[in-house]
Amino acid sequence: MLEPEKTDETIAMEVQKGDATSFGVLMQRYEAKLARYGRKFIADSDDIKDLVQDVFIKAYVNMQSFDADRKFSPWIYRIAHNEFVNAIKKKKGRITFSLSDFDTILPHPMAKEDIESDAQRKELRAMLERSVQALDPKYREPLVLYYFEDMDYKEIGEVLQMPVSTVGIRLQRGKGMLKKLIEGK
Repeated sequence: MLEPEKTDETIAMEVQKGDATSFGVLMQRYEAKLARYGRKFIADSDDIKDLVQDVFIKAYVNMQSFDADRKFSPWIYRIAHNEFVNAIKKKKGRITFSLSDFDTILPHPMAKEDIESDAQRKELRAMLERSVQALDPKYREPLVLYYFEDMDYKEIGEVLQMPVSTVGIRLQRGKGMLKKLIEGK
């Protein structure tokens, strides 16, 4: 019988106990996810690779501060969030937000509904690429975490360090603003 796959939290506890090689498993699980998240804010793929490596270094160095009674993903996404925000601040004036892999923002990945055709998906993608850059980051970030990183309100609150109610409000307002931008109002 196959052994069930270890949770991120179990692996993190192993790293905390001195098993440095287990950190490689976490890196494998999160490298693509964090890079995808970074592409929502940083246009240069080389910068993203460097920033993701910085995230892993900081996560490893600070692993003892991780509380294994909580979920690992919001903890590492918080580190990534801070790295990406700092990178944006360092590159003021340069366009840093990219949606090159933006397939769709609605519906949420957990929803059963799907956009019916490639033409509709491409049309929505083009509208979003024109519109989402105009959103204030305080609304853009919760949308990205919810729709692309498949996080729930509680996890988003942990990443962005805000109450769950604020997450809900920002998601609602962000969707409304995005809708207005897309409709040209």
